[in-house]
Amino acid sequence: MSAPLVVFGEDWGAHPSSTQHLVSRLAADRSVLWVNSIGLRRPRLDARDLARLLAKARAIAGRAPSRPASMPEPEGPRPARILSPLAIPWPGSRLAEAVNRRLIGRQVRRVMAEMGMERPILWASLPSAVSVVGALGERAVVYYCGDDFGALTGVDHAPVLELEARLAACADLIVAASAPLAERFAGRNVLLLPHGVDYDLFATPCARPADLPEGPVAGFYGSVSDWLDIGMLVRAARALPDWRFVFIGPVQTDVSPLAGLPNVRFLGPRPHTALPGYVQHWDVALIPFRDTPQIRACNPLKLREYLASGTPVAATRFPALTPYEGLIHAIDPGGDLTPAIRGAAQDRDGIARKAAVAAEGWDARAARLSAALDAL
Repeated sequence: MSAPLVVFGEDWGAHPSSTQHLVSRLAADRSVLWVNSIGLRRPRLDARDLARLLAKARAIAGRAPSRPASMPEPEGPRPARILSPLAIPWPGSRLAEAVNRRLIGRQVRRVMAEMGMERPILWASLPSAVSVVGALGERAVVYYCGDDFGALTGVDHAPVLELEARLAACADLIVAASAPLAERFAGRNVLLLPHGVDYDLFATPCARPADLPEGPVAGFYGSVSDWLDIGMLVRAARALPDWRFVFIGPVQTDVSPLAGLPNVRFLGPRPHTALPGYVQHWDVALIPFRDTPQIRACNPLKLREYLASGTPVAATRFPALTPYEGLIHAIDPGGDLTPAIRGAAQDRDGIARKAAVAAEGWDARAARLSAALDAL
């Protein structure tokens, strides 16, 4: 069996992240201990953070899962063990980091001993994991960089970037999900590993969901956050009153100008396995991003999932879109989305869209990554 992994990531099952897609496949022939998130910002005394702290406390006590009830386990093998550690979420505090090194290190080593795990590879998808580097008897350190933490919403940027710089300096391998992220670590041992796709899940025909409205549908799934161009969407929805604009996912920004329109529907989160049924029955799938540093560095999973479904796509341009731009009705950020939606609705070449990502499955991505891990 290949070297075991101790993975510091987000809460297992909270959302279908690239780390979880990869690790669920690596777990087929490696012993994996998954350590749930130890936080990238100081908690605030608001309702959302208090609810999250309560959920964390229940997970630590072993009385409840840390993922939302609407989210199922990710597909594929799960880690052998999942640990919700007791930790201090206070990036930038050297005192908190010193305490976490002892506190988290002791908890992780105890579970490692129970699993019979020795000399693992320490995998960090969050810079806050730098606090335990060297405390686990690890044989190597891998930093999986899937986001621009200097621009990511909900992060204490300055202290987290300092943690990231320290983590990158001691990493034996940096895995970057996009070219802009890889460029930040020039001169180091970097593996550019774009996101994959669960091709069979999204390409296999599914029944139309009962709650999907009739008529032409332009749809989006994912976090409805401040990286979406709400003004652009409002203008498109007003210009296309016969269309239905459908959004699936948690709403994390002000959507009142959009929600007030009669042809707009917010359906809330859906399990990842249910998403193909929606996107396959939309007339056009949307990626209406603003132009931000975070978006310029991102490599959204939905891009390849949309293509695997065969559904036409209308999107704003960003670097990760470039290899597929010939298959997508793309406009510059801030432009008029209406003509792109109309053009995409006439595009029937679903076979070409599917073929473009048929060889980009998560299994292939994980195999390439596994070879890089074995070479450490």
